[in-house]
Amino acid sequence: MNITITSTLLQSLVLPAALVAIVFALILAADVLRRDTGSKAMQEVSEMIFEGAVAFMRRQYVTIAILALVMSVLIGALLAAFETPAVADTSVYGVDLGIKTGIAFLFGAACSMASGIIGMYISVKANLRTAAAARFGVVKAVQVAMRGGAVSGFLVAALSLLGVYIVFTVFGGLERPDEAPFLIVGYGFGASFVALFAQLGGGIYTKAADVGSDLVGKVEKGIPEDDPRNAGVIADLVGDNVGDCAGRGADLFESTAAENIGAMILGVGAFKIAQSAGWPHPEAWIFFPLVVHAFGLLCTIVAMFFVRGNDKENPMNILNRGYWATTILAAGALAIACSTMLNMGTTDGWLWFFGAGVVGLATSVAFVYITQFYTSGAYRPVRELAEASRTGAGTNIIAGTAVGFETTLVTAVTISVAIFASHWLGTQAGLAAGLTGVALGKFGIFGTAVATVGMLMTTAYILAMDTFGPITDNAGGIAEFSRAPQKVRTVTDKLDTVGNTTKALTKGYAIASASLAAFLLFSAYLDKVNLILERAGRPLMEGVNLASVPVFIGAFIGAMLAYFFSSLAIRAVGRTAQAIIVEVRRQFREIPGLMTYKARPDYARVVDITTIAALREMIAPGIVAVATPVLVGLLLGAEAVAGLLIVGTISGVLLATVLNNSGGAWDNAKKFIESGGLKDEKGKVLGKGSDAHAAAVVGDTVGDPFKDTAGPSLHVLVKLLATVTLVLAPLFIGS
Repeated sequence: MNITITSTLLQSLVLPAALVAIVFALILAADVLRRDTGSKAMQEVSEMIFEGAVAFMRRQYVTIAILALVMSVLIGALLAAFETPAVADTSVYGVDLGIKTGIAFLFGAACSMASGIIGMYISVKANLRTAAAARFGVVKAVQVAMRGGAVSGFLVAALSLLGVYIVFTVFGGLERPDEAPFLIVGYGFGASFVALFAQLGGGIYTKAADVGSDLVGKVEKGIPEDDPRNAGVIADLVGDNVGDCAGRGADLFESTAAENIGAMILGVGAFKIAQSAGWPHPEAWIFFPLVVHAFGLLCTIVAMFFVRGNDKENPMNILNRGYWATTILAAGALAIACSTMLNMGTTDGWLWFFGAGVVGLATSVAFVYITQFYTSGAYRPVRELAEASRTGAGTNIIAGTAVGFETTLVTAVTISVAIFASHWLGTQAGLAAGLTGVALGKFGIFGTAVATVGMLMTTAYILAMDTFGPITDNAGGIAEFSRAPQKVRTVTDKLDTVGNTTKALTKGYAIASASLAAFLLFSAYLDKVNLILERAGRPLMEGVNLASVPVFIGAFIGAMLAYFFSSLAIRAVGRTAQAIIVEVRRQFREIPGLMTYKARPDYARVVDITTIAALREMIAPGIVAVATPVLVGLLLGAEAVAGLLIVGTISGVLLATVLNNSGGAWDNAKKFIESGGLKDEKGKVLGKGSDAHAAAVVGDTVGDPFKDTAGPSLHVLVKLLATVTLVLAPLFIGS
């Protein structure tokens, strides 16, 4: 039987692909849960971690749910009350827009919360199985951890696709594909809103617990990292799940949702060009991002079968094998989607857009390896930090700060090349179709959208690699805490080092996607504003004039926002860590027999202190992030918001690069020393307990809130600025 691949056929694959990915995730989850759960001591530790994580998540998400409900009502009321007599179309103004946006916001928030909860639950269950599998070698442990991570990756990516598709369909996307993308931006805002608070709360929790536990246990008492005598250890292990798993799951959920919606909005411009030119299936230009996302899920399913190797090779090579399989398969699927859906009446015009998609995939690969270079112990930056630790914490911190600033060069150049190349390729596609003027410009911008959605094809695998990190970190903690044999700890230490790198490269991927999406979502904002202006019969916003005083002020505030937001996040970690340090010291001082294993610390007390403080501290930076663009828009207008959006994005991306890579380098410099990589002039290993190691621990402590709280939260902030301005654009234009 011959099957002809058509645009209609590919569009019909979106829903089945999402459902297949969910089923595959459930199969992987069942496989992980069937695995050996290890010794009774391991199970007891895992149960304490699970109880602490569930308690925090319950309290955190109740808080977030209340905030989201209030925000949805506020958004709906503001948009419903906003009317312009010159425009009767309720898809742009009025009660209809307010109700639909409020509903979409709540649905996006609910799906985002589900993604975070799923990520946390599976990682907690997988960490015990990974520790148990480490008794049988590296490959067994890698497969368990990676499959546990993949459950989160597939469910998050599939739920994001499913949510956008459902809202798009319910809001009339099949009948009015050119109108619906503007009505579903509330979904992206809801996802961003929850992701910001989830990442902030989880990040504050995990790093405050980590810093407090390390400074007292490792530096002051000289005991191992996950020693059961340390009252902060359980809170630290809980933090790996609520911050690195739940927070990152919500982060990448909102990334795919917001960027797909932004690409669909830009596809509206291409739809109108295709419609006027008489090209077949003009709606395909709007559905294209969803089809590409669906293909990415299917390619990642196949790639999971390539995650195999042997116990003697570097575990990173095993993970990279699957990543390369995903990327190569994605390139092939992208060619099918472009050749079938982006039909411009020419035989080869789609090739230009395919080239733009390949640019996106190449950017993803570039950032994976750039981040590995700056955060892996195999390369110069981390070894430079280890060498600097010989002379104390001060020189270690100086070197780490320099490495963080250095990374902005390659980040800026890579992103600039990607945006220029994808825009140029999109323009060439327009020229091949005989377009000129405004229509040609829209094709250039759509080229950047194709690059962005091309990059997102690997999201499920990238998130699986990211969740691999906290799973293996927890597995090491369980092995140490339960006093497992040294051979088990040797395996988990090896995986933990790789996990630090995978967590870092995921942050690099998030930066790259946020950067490409910045231009995409900025262009989508201009399209949304111009749609409203056009229907009101007013002049369009053809550009953003930085010489205008309101615009310059908006841009200045946008640049400031990234730094002020980071300050609030880092200070929150510091304050919470201080409370934990005081409590852990008190327990060492007041509980007799603690250091000799004759008494048990009060782990629950530290978990409770961390939970209360993290939830309290996440509110202020979250409110600042949401309120700033709204106030600028209401006081200075839509063009000033555009200035804030683009400059705030650039500032946020570069600062996130500094924070993520310096923090990752500090962390792995400590690991490099602990693994025996640093020696003195006589060849003696300067490992745990040495002055160099103590200096590296201090550097790692500085880097913790950088790489796991402020840096990842900036990824969300960048996209939140875009989604909140997209949703509230009618309020910024005025009468």
